[in-house]
Amino acid sequence: MVTPRTSWQTPGRRRQSETKRAAILDAAEELFVSSGYELTSVDAIAARATVSKRTVYDHFGDKLSLFRRVVERVDDALLALTRTAVREELTEGRDLGDALLAFVRRVTTDVVPSSTYATFRLLNARSASTPRRPDRPSEEPERILEERFAQLAAKGELKLSNPRRAVQHFVALTIRLVLAEIDHAPPGSVSRSEIEEIITDGVDAFLRAYR
Repeated sequence: MVTPRTSWQTPGRRRQSETKRAAILDAAEELFVSSGYELTSVDAIAARATVSKRTVYDHFGDKLSLFRRVVERVDDALLALTRTAVREELTEGRDLGDALLAFVRRVTTDVVPSSTYATFRLLNARSASTPRRPDRPSEEPERILEERFAQLAAKGELKLSNPRRAVQHFVALTIRLVLAEIDHAPPGSVSRSEIEEIITDGVDAFLRAYR
């Protein structure tokens, strides 16, 4: 394993270094998605990013570290989308049923169809044998929702003793059912009305159990 190089740089050289780093990450993401981790070489990544192989190692140390950073970058983008949906839809004073429905609708219309989510799923599908760093929980989007559910419980809007379990039930009744429907149907064949029916039934079932 090569240790990434760290040294003092002038502002101009730092910008150049950051540009190269971003180019390497972009190239690695494209190749890991299209070819998978095992079949992607550092040589191919360097060629796609138009940098030397040495530069790739200087920035990331080895291929596994680079792969993990690619996954983390996609995770971070997905987390940002989830945080925005929670912040803008699960707001104070809003009817809880309407808020939960709006949140799920936002996720299934904005997040699930996004290129970020598509990349996230492809990377994770192609990295089953590649361990994540232990400080990067794989269910962080659900943890964001867990915090909001705990706040709702403290205000008496939800009746629950285990916010984590409640989030798992909520996601299973709504988002995961939508994903299962999409995954098992021909591309583009699941209509918006079908998705709406799934999430409406899911939110209703969740509220009957937790309110």
